[in-house]
Amino acid sequence: MVFVTRVEHFNAAHKLWNHNWSVEKNKEVFGKCANENYHGHNYELHVTVKGEVNHETGFVMNAKELGDIIKTKIVDIADHCNLNIDVPFMSGKFTSAENFAIAIWEEIENEIKLKGAQLHCVKLIETQRIYVEYFGNK
Repeated sequence: MVFVTRVEHFNAAHKLWNHNWSVEKNKEVFGKCANENYHGHNYELHVTVKGEVNHETGFVMNAKELGDIIKTKIVDIADHCNLNIDVPFMSGKFTSAENFAIAIWEEIENEIKLKGAQLHCVKLIETQRIYVEYFGNK
């Protein structure tokens, strides 16, 4: 089994807000992340696939094809957008980094399977001090 990781960057805004809570409670729990006018991150996305090396290509998966999937399904849709408003695959979801990583997984998993690899991990770096990793429902 070989693991291959592709890294992409994009910028997006969001707001952490629970509509069932008061303004005070949201600010207490989420702090600056509950800013009424949203806030942004320079995201770094690591997508790791796994599989056996194809003896004809030498690849687990063509890195360009992996990059194209990530760009088409995630970066082109989320870059310079508001996750709470503009990104269809985040509609109705709480825009925490955890939920965003899960949604990214759900958006790209089938495309990667079609290319003969398995999605292993989505690592989403939100800031220099916080990132999440999602390994699917295993």
